[in-house]
This record gives sequence, C-alpha cells and structure tokens, in this order.
Amino acid sequence: MCNQICTYWHYMQYYLHMIRREFWIRRIEELWEQRSVLWLQGVRRVGKTTLCRSLEDVEYFDCELPRIRRQMEDPEATLAGLKGKRVVLDEVHRLRNPSEVLKIAADYFPTTKVLATGSSTLQTSTKFRDTLTGRKFELWLTPLMSADLVDFGNQDLQHRLLHGGLPPFFLSEDVPERDFQEWMDSYWAKDIQELFRLERRSSFQRFVELLLASSGGMFEATRYASPCEISRSTVANYLSVLEATRVVHVLRPFTTRKSTEIVSAPKVYAFDTGFVCHGKDWLQLRSQDFGYLWEHYVLNELQSHGYARDLHYWRDTRGHEVDFVLVRRGQSPIAIECKWSAWNLEWRNLRSFRQRYPDGENWLVAADVDRPFRRLEGDLDVEFMGLSEMTRRLERKEA
Repeated sequence: MCNQICTYWHYMQYYLHMIRREFWIRRIEELWEQRSVLWLQGVRRVGKTTLCRSLEDVEYFDCELPRIRRQMEDPEATLAGLKGKRVVLDEVHRLRNPSEVLKIAADYFPTTKVLATGSSTLQTSTKFRDTLTGRKFELWLTPLMSADLVDFGNQDLQHRLLHGGLPPFFLSEDVPERDFQEWMDSYWAKDIQELFRLERRSSFQRFVELLLASSGGMFEATRYASPCEISRSTVANYLSVLEATRVVHVLRPFTTRKSTEIVSAPKVYAFDTGFVCHGKDWLQLRSQDFGYLWEHYVLNELQSHGYARDLHYWRDTRGHEVDFVLVRRGQSPIAIECKWSAWNLEWRNLRSFRQRYPDGENWLVAADVDRPFRRLEGDLDVEFMGLSEMTRRLERKEA
C-alpha cells in the first residue's frame, strides 16, 4: 500500500509539472512589464511552486532550504550576480528579513525581475518590517478557476465543486478526506505558527471548522466566542489572520448608510468549495447544494481577475439581498446574482436594490446559460450570462 501511495504521489507531482496554467503565466508576464517585483500569494498547495517552475528562463530559489537562506544573508551580493535575470524566491517569508531582500531588489536592481511567493499578505505578517508600498505588485493565486479547468483537461464542474480547486485535491478520483485534515495541520504548523505565533490551537481550529460550515453567511462574533472558548477580540484577531492568509474572504456590505440597509455585518466565505464540503461533511452533492457552491465558485472567478477589493454584498432590513455588488471607482455599481439555474432568479431582490441605486448593470450569472440574453421586467433590465461571458466582460472593463 505504501509503495502504491508513493507511486501515485510521484505521478501526480510529475503530472502537475506538465500542466501550464496559461492564464496565470500570462498575468505574471503582464505585471512584470510594469513592476520588477511581484508578490505571489495563495494558500498552501494552491500551486504557487508549480506555477513558478513553469515560467521560462527563471532562476529558482527555494527559501525552505538552509543553504538558500544562508546565501540570502547578503542580498546585495546575491542580487548583483542575478542582474537582468528572472528570479523566483519561493516561500520568501522563511528568510530572516524578506522585506529587505525585496526592497533592495526593487531599488537597486530594477532590471532583475523578482517573483516572491508566500501564504499571507505583507501587511500582517510579523516577518515583514516593510510592506514595500509602491515597489511591488501583488497577485493572488486562487484555487482552480474556469481557465484552469481547460488547462487541466477536466471541465467537470460538479467534480470541481466537490473536490475543490487545490490541484492535487482536484486530480484525486475520490474525495481526499484525509488530505483536507493534513492540510489543516500543515496550515497551523507552517503558516500560523511561523508567521503569527498564535496560541490555543484547538480554539483556532474549531473557529476555522465553524467558518467552513457556515461559509457565505452573515458573521457575528458572538456566535463563535462561546463554542471556541475565546473572547470577541480574539475572534476578531483570528478572522484577520484567516483573511490575511486568504483562507477566508470577508465581504462587507455595500451601503450609503440608508436606515433601511445592513451597514456593518460582513459575510465570510471560505476560500475553496472543497473545504466547504469538508466542513459540512458532504461526500456527495445533492441538487440543492449546487446553487450554494456555485456562488462560491463565481466569487473565486471574480477574485482571480483581481476584483476582490471591489466586491461587496447588499442586503436591506426586509431581507432582500444581492449576492455581489461590484464597485469600481467612478463607475456605477454592477449587481451580480449567482444561480445554478437561470430560471431561479428572484426579481424582487434586484428590484429592491435598483430602487435605491438606479444606475448600473444587472447580471445574472448562471451555470446553465451558454449564450447571453437579456430580459425586461417592467423597468428592470437583467442580462443573463454564463461564467465565460462574465469573464469576457470583466476583461473588457479592465482594458
């Protein structure tokens, strides 16, 4: 049995290295044209190392290795020998002073293209004494999105929703239950302890389990304090750590502070549908589960295109709610509803939103729409589209 597991593991590693995630490779190349230092972040096992190794003509440094860390003790000398090259510093937070290395690279070796990887944002890690504002671009590598499914040769959406978007988990034929728990153990040991030095592992992991099981719901700190045996301030601290390491996405309400709108309570989404299913003990999906997971998958698609900071949700005190509101500076808000079937749209939610915010587009993103179309209900104009059409429109707006 052990030999079979080892053989399977080596095969999977080989297979993963054969896959080129073209969307992300193209994105890195585009950002390198604008800044010499890129910060590639993403959760453990999302594929950062494999992506870095798939880039052409790069010098790869694994900062997990002691000899690499010793070499980087003199960053100026090391970078001088890499002038004009493309360099990957994988797991850069393992260095003694990673921000110093990246700052020297940005200021004194601008012809050297540096791609540094890590699991958290620079702003919250105790290892980073300088957030490198104005010196780098950040890129968030999400779990597999629609373009990745094409590259992986498996566009079975139901499989993606149940197994999740971490490449090894997605490639597994069966639901990798043991891998989910091993991931959680590794996350605590290698990310939380090394970067944030939290105590009370049992309370933290209980908090994560509860968030996974309630993903996409309204967040109230008091609901978690008692079962996790922690204070409300500790709940807030745990949530900020999870957000910094991209394990959850905190979606805040869109409002102009009207008395009839929800103005403070956020919604919290887990980073991956596979972990949501694991948190709910789902080993197979029922028909009523698809719409819930589809909402998470659409969010993943929006995040992969760089819209994480522009996303909100909307809800009024009468219970009308819009899944996502995309707000770009100087533009009218786009209301986005996510449905597994286009025919499940509840028009009253969008109508209530547009009574307060009449300007802007209304999108219904559904899994069963192949060709976009539009419908009018009174003065409400809604565009129905699939995920590929939503992606195309987002890219057009970026251009």
